[in-house]
Amino acid sequence: MSLKEKVEVTADKAPPSPDTDSGDTFQRAENGGPQSENRLQRQLKNRHIAMISIGGVIGTGLFLGTATALRNGGPLGLLLGYILMGTICYSVMISLGEMIAYLPIPGGHITLARRFVNPAFSFTMGWNYWYNWTVILPAELSASAVLVGFWTQDISPAVWITICMVVVVVINMLGAGAYGEAEFVFASIKVITIVALIILGVVLDLGGGPNHDRLGFRYWKDPGVFVQFHGISGAKGRFLGWWAVMTQAAFSFIGTEIVAIAAGEAKNPRRNLPRAIRRVYIRILLFYILGTFVIGLLVPSNHPGLDLDDGTAASSPFVIAIQSAGIRVLPSIINACLLTSAWSAASSDLYTSSRALYGLAGAGNAPRIFLRASKGGLPYVSVIFCALFSALAYMGLGNGSGRVFRWFANMTAVAGLMTWFGISFTYLRFYAGMKAQGIDRTKLPYYSKMQPFAAWYSMCFSLLICILSGWSVFLRGNWLAENFVTNYFPLALFPVLYIGARFYYRTPLVKPTDMDFVSNLDEVEADCYDDPPPKNNLERFWQWLM
Repeated sequence: MSLKEKVEVTADKAPPSPDTDSGDTFQRAENGGPQSENRLQRQLKNRHIAMISIGGVIGTGLFLGTATALRNGGPLGLLLGYILMGTICYSVMISLGEMIAYLPIPGGHITLARRFVNPAFSFTMGWNYWYNWTVILPAELSASAVLVGFWTQDISPAVWITICMVVVVVINMLGAGAYGEAEFVFASIKVITIVALIILGVVLDLGGGPNHDRLGFRYWKDPGVFVQFHGISGAKGRFLGWWAVMTQAAFSFIGTEIVAIAAGEAKNPRRNLPRAIRRVYIRILLFYILGTFVIGLLVPSNHPGLDLDDGTAASSPFVIAIQSAGIRVLPSIINACLLTSAWSAASSDLYTSSRALYGLAGAGNAPRIFLRASKGGLPYVSVIFCALFSALAYMGLGNGSGRVFRWFANMTAVAGLMTWFGISFTYLRFYAGMKAQGIDRTKLPYYSKMQPFAAWYSMCFSLLICILSGWSVFLRGNWLAENFVTNYFPLALFPVLYIGARFYYRTPLVKPTDMDFVSNLDEVEADCYDDPPPKNNLERFWQWLM
């Protein structure tokens, strides 16, 4: 008996799930509802999904935000913080991958939370996710102003924010296909840039720069591998410095789950999504772990340019290192590449927030006007509405773009970690349902032997890091209301949303035996096909790469 037949037999024996509304409401909601004349279309090709998963959300978190992380934690604290966050990210992605490769439907993990937990949890996940990606958009726009400040401080940051904003909105208003093509180009630039920077970093560290200064592990000795956080001496200060890296590391990793939202517009999802999930470790090891290791070798943690709050740190640690090596032209070239990464990440932010809002409306958790889409499958109302929040980036005109970037980074990191918490919890429910209904997980399009332990690990640590994200404000003489609010508002929002939705829906957790593993399978399988075999070695290499 095939997996699909096994699922259908099990579903026939189970009573209707409480969130299916005794009929086809759930099916209609996922497809855009009866009032939606048009619906999302699968326009994202294999290479789009591949590049979105590998480099789509590599942006200012790695290129610019690591400045704050290095300043707080030192080179070893930076590296260890990103390693720990990388293990959490990988655990989340293999949990998400198992679910979304089996059911690549609009709304991604938000819709799946409705099936496997309850409507209240889906409501909470959806609005938290929308908030996450709506807030990160002005963060990337603020970062673009910081990067442009490397060249000039004479022109108002509002000009650069506006230019970046227009580029992002135009890309998204052209539809998912145009977004995919733009993201393919931008992500390719980012991947080439980070690989080139890592190679260049090794060369500079070994004395291959114009000044022939061999750095080695010089900055690991002086000023040291750890930073004594706020002057606190001993192991306590070093530990607090390492822990201060966590929030910034989370900001860098948040967004890996974007492939779940893109699943509803991905061509041949049963093939492309598992391959994208399997590439996550490349991004973690190559880009983040090696990248942060090289940064720690090239820039001392006490370098004045690492302070983003002073409004003059208009460069990333990579650019600081190249300048220190005495290379004149290359810093401007690299900074331009980093600026395109901010545009790319901002474009992904708007795409994701608009699709999250579309999914919320489809599930009845947002006004149905956000379901309106063009004949080409563009949810234009959602895109326009989410784009309006990009104006929050103009807050940097009064407080400094670097400072505003840090505010939004804090809020995004915590909201993103709560999303990871929700994905992990949803997977544990999915796992329980599969087990209760006797479905063999090894037959799924994507499967991991590390479950359910990986999901438990990511769920617990995501919540722990959220709770302790703003601990530094409780140090004596270190109270800042802005830091307290930006760290703990997103954390408090999650339970408030859930409790309110729980009272509204009054629907208990879906029993494992009642979970719906059947709806939408027919249309998913109809969208799947076997790729034509490669005709030559070049096509064979491209198929392996993508």
